[in-house]
Amino acid sequence: MRICSIVGARPQFVKAAVVSRQLREAGEEVLVHTGQHYDEELSDVFFEELDIPEPDYNLGVASDTHGRQTAKMIARLEPVVEETSPDAILLYGDTNSTLAGAIVGSKRDVAVAHVEAGLRSENRSMPEEINRILTDHASDLLFAPSEAAVANLAEEGLGDGVYLTGDVMYDAILDARERSHRQSTILEDLDLEPGEFVLATVHRASNTDDRANLASIVDALASAPLPVVFPAHPRTVDRLEEYGLWSRATEHLEVIEPQGYLDFVRLLDAAERVATDSGGVQKEAFFLGTRCLTLREETEWVETVDCGWNRLVGPNESRIREALRDDWQPTADPQPYGDGTAGRRIVELLEEQLPAPKAEPQAEPVSLD
Repeated sequence: MRICSIVGARPQFVKAAVVSRQLREAGEEVLVHTGQHYDEELSDVFFEELDIPEPDYNLGVASDTHGRQTAKMIARLEPVVEETSPDAILLYGDTNSTLAGAIVGSKRDVAVAHVEAGLRSENRSMPEEINRILTDHASDLLFAPSEAAVANLAEEGLGDGVYLTGDVMYDAILDARERSHRQSTILEDLDLEPGEFVLATVHRASNTDDRANLASIVDALASAPLPVVFPAHPRTVDRLEEYGLWSRATEHLEVIEPQGYLDFVRLLDAAERVATDSGGVQKEAFFLGTRCLTLREETEWVETVDCGWNRLVGPNESRIREALRDDWQPTADPQPYGDGTAGRRIVELLEEQLPAPKAEPQAEPVSLD
């Protein structure tokens, strides 16, 4: 079994690490990095920390408009698929890299398998929502992380090839939490005590590219009753400077460089609560038992809201302030995303569902008579 795994952004590196370890024991993996995450230094840190082998191919597609970036990925990915002849293309999440892989696989008649299938935020103005929907409808194998995701696929007429696997991020966080406690010194480096700070991340275009939204978020975070640690994405730093918000942010928040995966997991695990617009961070916070304020009006991880671990506050200053001060308690502690064995289950399903490689024809024996 030869699988072409496609990644392009840091959350995908985390997910791929879980599955890749299992894949390389069961068959052959061709790992393709599209280059979508333009900070290669940060990408390298993730590959190193997560013990992911160096990519077999790096397509070098940097930031651009969504359409142009996706088009470049398709053009550069197709020759790789031609050259490597995989049994399936394995995709993760909802980025432009995910959609590009789905398009190439469907056009080249290669089986497409989608990890995190069925997630829906019901907000089609988000590029990620369109990527999810199109990828699911182009995929042959749909690996859903939760019952809600399975139901979403069924509502769209997708039933064949759907498998409830649990969430690979749960697998990853269980390992990363243990390793971060052993290896990370980020709390000591920043002189932080567990439970005595708020963690914040902001990177989504709807927040960073709208001055009013970004200003509301910064002002609300500045009013938090605990110190706020803010690992700032390079794009967010650019917008803070462009909008004249940089001094306000650095005066009231502890703005730090983006962190490697283990350091970030340690911060998230130790934070009193987190404010974020990241889908991945919402879910990781849930796994780690850290209350979350989501700086969006919707989420694809509806289970985290339903059980009270996550509050949707949007980029609304008063709602963020209230959620930072309110000592709310979650109403339940369910496990809707599996038992931490999703990676193994996905590889087992690939082995079961993909056609067995055809045996090479044997030459007829030649008689010497």
